[in-house]
Amino acid sequence: RQVTFCNRRNGLLKKAYELSVLCDAEVTLIVFSSRGRLYEYSNNSVKGTIERYKKAISDNTNTGTVAEINGQYYQQESAKLRQQIISIQNSNRQLMGETIGSMSPKELRNLEGRLDRSINRIRSKKNELLFAEIDYMQKREL
Repeated sequence: RQVTFCNRRNGLLKKAYELSVLCDAEVTLIVFSSRGRLYEYSNNSVKGTIERYKKAISDNTNTGTVAEINGQYYQQESAKLRQQIISIQNSNRQLMGETIGSMSPKELRNLEGRLDRSINRIRSKKNELLFAEIDYMQKREL
């Protein structure tokens, strides 16, 4: 019985994956075994998909088509992404020094710390690559 369950579960997970990839569908699969063990698959977040499902079925006044519901969902997602883009652009402007005129001394110290940490990571990576190159050249000479 357990072997059959494992084989069927794996087949179901494979089909869910194929559906999500080939049809660009949002898929969430939740399976509980007879022993109570949870197996799940989602090409997005399970929680996000369940929230979307709850919202779609709880809106009793919603008489729109699936396309309209999806359109509303993607408009909301688009608005969230636009907000994230604006936030990232503002952060980049700060890092490039374009908006430092309006920053307080504390904000400037925080920015300086972030930049120092970034420079240290860059130097570390550069040194790592240089040492690897030197090592490669030395081995090549032998």
